[in-house]
Amino acid sequence: MSEWLVIVGAGVVTFLTRASFIVFADPHKFPHGFRVALAFVPAAVLAAIVVPGLAMPHGSLDLSTANPRLLAGAVAIAVAARVKNPLASIVAGMVALWGLQSLAA
Repeated sequence: MSEWLVIVGAGVVTFLTRASFIVFADPHKFPHGFRVALAFVPAAVLAAIVVPGLAMPHGSLDLSTANPRLLAGAVAIAVAARVKNPLASIVAGMVALWGLQSLAA
């Protein structure tokens, strides 16, 4: 039972510290540079989630051309830069991944 109390307590503390930043802080009082930097947070978080899955598919760094995930990611990035449509990027990346995986099998 005490383990659950620790887990719930840690969750409550984490939630309250994050919520206090949102609830009690006035975003207009933040320095301009800080507000500009906040615009890049979603892209940085997405990159931090996606890049390890592309570059480390089996738990170790694999930057070779034999890595189909990395190549498919490059295709998705190229399509995103060209078309600027998230759905087109996802579709192109998945089609590239499936095609490269079928060639490797």
